[in-house]
Amino acid sequence: MLQKITIDLQNFRKQKRLFYVLLLVLTAFKIQAQDISPIEKMAAEGYAKRFSDTISCIKIQKQALHLAQKNKNKEDEVISYAYLALTQRRLLHLKEFMHYADTAFYLSQHITKIRAKAHASAAMGSLKSYIEDKPQALNYLLEAYTLFSKVNAHDQCAKIASDISYLFSPASPTKVEKYAREALAHAEKSGDAESQLYARLAFGGFLADNLETGGILEWAAAVKFFEETVALAEKNADKIVSKSNIGIAYVNLADLYTKGPKPIDEKAFLWNLQKAESIAKKYNVKIILRSAIGLKGYYFMQKGDYTKAELLFIEGIKYQKSLPYTDNYLFAVFYNSLKDVAVKRNDFRAYYGYDTLFTKYTQLKYKESTQSMLQNADARYESSKKAERIKQLELEKELEQKNKLLGYGIAGVLLIGLVFMFRSYYYRQRYYQNREDFLKQEQVHNELKMQLMEKETIENLAARLSLERRLLRSQMDPHFIFNALGNIQSMILQKDTIPAVSYLNKFAKLTRQVLEQSRKETISLEEEISTLKNYIELQQLRLNNGFDYVIECDENVETDLLIPPLLIQPFIENAVEHGLKPQENSVKGLIEIYFKEDEEQHSLICTIKDNGIGLAASRKLKINDTHQSLSTTITDERLSKMQKENPNAGFTVKERDPEIDGRGCIVILNIPILS
Repeated sequence: MLQKITIDLQNFRKQKRLFYVLLLVLTAFKIQAQDISPIEKMAAEGYAKRFSDTISCIKIQKQALHLAQKNKNKEDEVISYAYLALTQRRLLHLKEFMHYADTAFYLSQHITKIRAKAHASAAMGSLKSYIEDKPQALNYLLEAYTLFSKVNAHDQCAKIASDISYLFSPASPTKVEKYAREALAHAEKSGDAESQLYARLAFGGFLADNLETGGILEWAAAVKFFEETVALAEKNADKIVSKSNIGIAYVNLADLYTKGPKPIDEKAFLWNLQKAESIAKKYNVKIILRSAIGLKGYYFMQKGDYTKAELLFIEGIKYQKSLPYTDNYLFAVFYNSLKDVAVKRNDFRAYYGYDTLFTKYTQLKYKESTQSMLQNADARYESSKKAERIKQLELEKELEQKNKLLGYGIAGVLLIGLVFMFRSYYYRQRYYQNREDFLKQEQVHNELKMQLMEKETIENLAARLSLERRLLRSQMDPHFIFNALGNIQSMILQKDTIPAVSYLNKFAKLTRQVLEQSRKETISLEEEISTLKNYIELQQLRLNNGFDYVIECDENVETDLLIPPLLIQPFIENAVEHGLKPQENSVKGLIEIYFKEDEEQHSLICTIKDNGIGLAASRKLKINDTHQSLSTTITDERLSKMQKENPNAGFTVKERDPEIDGRGCIVILNIPILS
């Protein structure tokens, strides 16, 4: 008896949840305004009346469909058909249900809007579930779930994930849990009370199924979860359309108490059943009332109060007979329960009467089940037949379109062929006529091109020679030469022979290096450093050793790499003349030169620092200074010419930060490394 009542309750819970989840899968309460059209809102509002006013529900949905067709909006038309399909399911009108669902899905194949395609897939999933085609139902519902996830329709995702969870039960507990948890997550994001209740019923079903292998802790966790669920349902009862689910939550909680530690908490058990009965009577939910009566009768039978149990089962039968429709399955369950009570009381006369009625309704139930199976089989056949016919019509249409395009293509090819033949004949005649003129023009163009190339070569050579002369002049600044010779003369007159000879040797060596390097395309870094040392040491002698210098290279820099000559010296000259020379004698000057290699850009980075007076002070002094140095300008021109092959070539000059780096100037040179 316990097994029968439990199985009946479980089947009822699963079928009821599945039914309402599928019914509400397309309801849109929390969808963002920009994602839902006015016609879809109208269809959803009509669908919300399915429990309270079926006539108004269908009327509003058909008005929405009419407006969508009038506006020639295929997306809204698909959604309207999907809502009508689910309404017909609730009314158990299989033929109309199939028509609307198939139409919605067929039209959705020719649109791109994600929401409309998701609604159509959900409607088809509901149809396949109704006719017990579980594999196809899962395929369509998973597709709808994916599409609704893309548009963040969390309320829809919560309901569909719950439905998928039910369909995977009991074959795949892992997937049941997976989709039940996803349903909870989406419901939480949606903030929709109805979606939250459906998701919690799905996850609660998973917890209840696990009690067969779990212990007291799992049972306590399940009870706590359902207590939170009924609290949520009561709090948001006004926002929940399907009131039967509130009753289901209480029935499930009561059923959990029968599976817990013995003796059960009778007070809590009966209180939850009373709440379920109250909701059933308040909202006229007949199936909840029958379940509550049956579960209560089973409890009293187990307790040994056979009289009360018998009265409850008889009450359930009377209530079922008062309804406008007959449920032979429930009659069979109630009479079977009365048989068990009669056995317990040793009332075999009553047992015989109950058994006769049980057999009658069992046979009727079997006939109904067989008829339902045949009806579902016919529906599956019709659905698959219609799908194949739709595919065949689409193929025929596609073939017809291809044949039409092929005819147009052949006609076009023939026309193009005729035009091509005419043009070929015409242009062939002109070709020979124009060929001689073309060759003459090409010869003239070639002669002009050669003249231009010769002129360009001469101009480039002249520019290069001019640049080399200017470079040589910039490297051997007249002020520097006159000052150096003056210093040598002064040393000779003062009979400082040894310093004068050393100065003269350095000056002669620097002059020879500049003259030799100015003729070269490339020099090694070692040669450049040697020239810089000679130049800086001459400047030190000229300024009475008023400054020091440092030249350092990174460990990865090889001194035999090749670079353009005489690029760095002009910046050393500027550092000495405009930075170190004007500063106070009490300050010891310092020039720092660092080399590092940038392997990615294939260039040498040279950083020059001085602790002179800085850029701003130097510009003020230049107003009254008659000395004009073109060295940096010429260097900029040289680097600009190199940028064609080395885009990173160039230099930057900036002021040092007095608070961090001290006073002075920094020059950063990006010198291309030449192979």
